[in-house]
Amino acid sequence: MSIMIYNTLSRQKEAFVPLEEGKVRMYVCGPTVYNYIHIGNARPAIVFDTVRRYLEYRGYEVKFISNFTDVDDKLIRAAKELGTDVPTVAQRFIDAYHEDVCALGVKEAHHHPRVTETMPEIIDFIAQLIDKGYAYESQGDVYFKTRAFNGYGKLSHQSIDDLRSGARIEVGDIKQDPLDFALWKAAKDGEIFWESPWGKGRPGWHIECSAMAKKYLGDSIDIHGGGQDLAFPHHENEIAQSEALNEVPMAKYWMHNGYININNEKMSKSLGNFVLVHDMIKELDPQVIRFFMMAVHYRNPINFNNELLESAEVSFTRIKTAYENVKHRLEISANLADDAQEWETKLQQFKLRFIKEMDDDFNTANAISVLFDIAREANVYLQSEHTSSTILSSFITLFEEITEVLGLSLSAEKELLDEDIDALIQERNDARKNRNFARADEIRDQLKALNIILEDTPQGVRWKRQ
Repeated sequence: MSIMIYNTLSRQKEAFVPLEEGKVRMYVCGPTVYNYIHIGNARPAIVFDTVRRYLEYRGYEVKFISNFTDVDDKLIRAAKELGTDVPTVAQRFIDAYHEDVCALGVKEAHHHPRVTETMPEIIDFIAQLIDKGYAYESQGDVYFKTRAFNGYGKLSHQSIDDLRSGARIEVGDIKQDPLDFALWKAAKDGEIFWESPWGKGRPGWHIECSAMAKKYLGDSIDIHGGGQDLAFPHHENEIAQSEALNEVPMAKYWMHNGYININNEKMSKSLGNFVLVHDMIKELDPQVIRFFMMAVHYRNPINFNNELLESAEVSFTRIKTAYENVKHRLEISANLADDAQEWETKLQQFKLRFIKEMDDDFNTANAISVLFDIAREANVYLQSEHTSSTILSSFITLFEEITEVLGLSLSAEKELLDEDIDALIQERNDARKNRNFARADEIRDQLKALNIILEDTPQGVRWKRQ
């Protein structure tokens, strides 16, 4: 069986055939780190984490890259409002991002490149585009010549003439064409900047991902993912830049997840209906949030409200209860049943159904339906007069195999003793003193996942159970 992926580029499902047999190179656009992530940011993190998990489950070696945009207008504005500098703001919310998505069961990317760490590659990328005639400098800015790239509009399925008719040149515009977009922006007074052949400045948004994808994954990759809102202009512009320079397709498959609405209204700052993950996970089991996301196909919109979350919590609890009941029976049962082969066959069919649903464009909604069926059959089996430890173990293995792919955990974590927590905090303190920030972050995330909240104060680290 082949995995089928809906490709935004072709607007149809296509059989997945990686560029290199057995390996997958995957890039997903990450957040701009000027604030805590909202529930709309969490969806692509969960969706593409699940895609990665399933590809690994099916035997592929996946190299997964997701970036941080750690300098742009929003970060500059946030730094001014907070009375600090851009790097400080970025680090604060990168740390918060790791905490939030770790709680949601998202695996760490193989690398989280930052714009500020990729500046030499970005500048070199732009210089090569100028040399090839695809870009030009104007008063310290550099723009991409959109009309020079023949395939512009192929991802969003819009003709360049249609795009041109909707464009406007503002007073004082220094672009040659209204469709041209910025690769480099000249620095304004007081702004953070980097030296370049065109003067002091910083990169435009679109060029950043092109440079980071090229640096860590090469000229052409298998899967490029992100939210539906990124298809145009961000991903369209990435294609234009990357393919103009590299002369090969940037990505073979383009995947985009659907929007999230809040109480049937589009989430927006003007409506004040943003829901921050950082706040939600203080009140709600993060696994319920993930389960809620998984219950809808990734390309479909999600309506988000308290009633639907409560329903998801009840549904997830049903599955967890069935799992725990099977585990409990196994602890007290060592019988052998005559119909063991029949049940083994039935469980194998459930596994094949799960694979079939996930092969069909990662249909997690139907995959969860399979989980419900397994839970129902487990409850039926537990009513049997004689149960087999072999079959009980097979039920547990199947539950855990499927939920691992979906990034869900069915077992309640063993509560840490106070002395264990204190020991981990001391290890974290030692790691920070030794500038081993990766280990310090790892310990913080480990405690966060166990609902232990740390607070750094002038008097030392305080902690509490959530």
